[in-house]
Amino acid sequence: MKLKPLFAASLVALGLVASGQAAAEEKLTVWWVKGFYKAEDEALFAAIKKYEAKHKDVKIDLSQYPIQDMIPKTVSALDSGSPPDVAYADVYDFQVTGKWAFEDKLEDISSIINPMKARFAPNTVETTFLYDDKTKQKAYYAFPIKQQTMHVEYWLDMLTEAGFKESDIPTTWKEYWPFWCEKVQPASRTKTGKRTFGIGQPMGVDSSDSFYSFLTFADAYNVKMVDDNGKLLVDDPKVKAGLVSALTDYTMPYIKGCTPPSATSWKDPDNNVAFHNKTTVMTHNATISIAAKWLDDMNNETLTPEQREEAKKNFNERIRTAGFPTKPDGSKMVYRTAVKTGVIFKEAKNKKRAKEFVEFLMQEENLTPYVEGSLGRWFPVTKAGQASPFWQANEHRKSVFNQYASGTVTFEFTKNYKFTILNNENVWAKAMSRVVTDKIPVDKAVDEMIERIKVVAK
Repeated sequence: MKLKPLFAASLVALGLVASGQAAAEEKLTVWWVKGFYKAEDEALFAAIKKYEAKHKDVKIDLSQYPIQDMIPKTVSALDSGSPPDVAYADVYDFQVTGKWAFEDKLEDISSIINPMKARFAPNTVETTFLYDDKTKQKAYYAFPIKQQTMHVEYWLDMLTEAGFKESDIPTTWKEYWPFWCEKVQPASRTKTGKRTFGIGQPMGVDSSDSFYSFLTFADAYNVKMVDDNGKLLVDDPKVKAGLVSALTDYTMPYIKGCTPPSATSWKDPDNNVAFHNKTTVMTHNATISIAAKWLDDMNNETLTPEQREEAKKNFNERIRTAGFPTKPDGSKMVYRTAVKTGVIFKEAKNKKRAKEFVEFLMQEENLTPYVEGSLGRWFPVTKAGQASPFWQANEHRKSVFNQYASGTVTFEFTKNYKFTILNNENVWAKAMSRVVTDKIPVDKAVDEMIERIKVVAK
């Protein structure tokens, strides 16, 4: 009988201890984009678990959302005054990070970034040094996680079937694009009897691929729309001439019937889908997600052995990852890199722990496994990450490594945040549409584009 009160007292005591632990446990709210691959998400979960094991008084409340939902959800949370403590999305850099910094919505994390600055490769951490219009100063308002650039992907077996060798592919700009359009496409159609297209040219207004690809064409013509201080240079006749040349080259495959008619309404996955379906022989893409899809499939135990073997052949033998041809002036292509950024919000409820987590995640032993979990879709921002044997493990990754080794340039929005607005509007794809759908001259479409740039970005 006497045991009952003692037992009850013990339960009360345990309850008090448990409630004390619960009260002591801090919550850190993290929003993170859903990964493309299981390995990518698992690497993130492993880093979180490792952090929680080290900081037993902190529990990370992780929410993951698809890429297209991240910005609307984050904006809504900001508007309601309850943003997450830490947030990361693959498109923040393109569309919002610079704008949020300008509007004083981001926490200055210079105390985290400055001590580790020497670890970063060129043109990475610099892109997170942003201007706050309230403080009238620049600071590190974001943390760089990984980066992407533009690649060419083509089906070697389709090229061979059409009667060409890899050595037949021109390396010069003016010859390169007509090769796929005027030689490979008709030969492929003759040999197969199928309505294949030589080039998958992203042109949709709702596609970041379309503006990334177009701006790479502009880079080929050495177009510089802003100076290092973000001042517009679009009134320079040389800039207009370069944009006219880039838009002419970009729309030509469509006008000549060498890219699928649906390309004008493609969203980001659609050039991948057309390629995987072998509707197109070649496409350009801002990551090697096309090749990595087959790597993921060949290791996917839910697929049949036959499907896995087919994926293995596609990855190892049939698909090639390559760089662009030389520029029209004969010089080597230098690729623009998009550095993917995460942020801590100024209105975050737990900024102390948010900074602690970001600093932890940015350590090499945590960041590198996360980046490599994407199977090569993203390239590291740190020197050590780039030196990892991972990047020499297959021909696709080696090609990415070599492109980055040749040097990079950054996007206009890293110098003038208002270009995030222009990318959101996709003035570049709208100009394409004016040419191929509305049939207006290229120079007129470029004039309209320049006028819009001046209205938004001055």
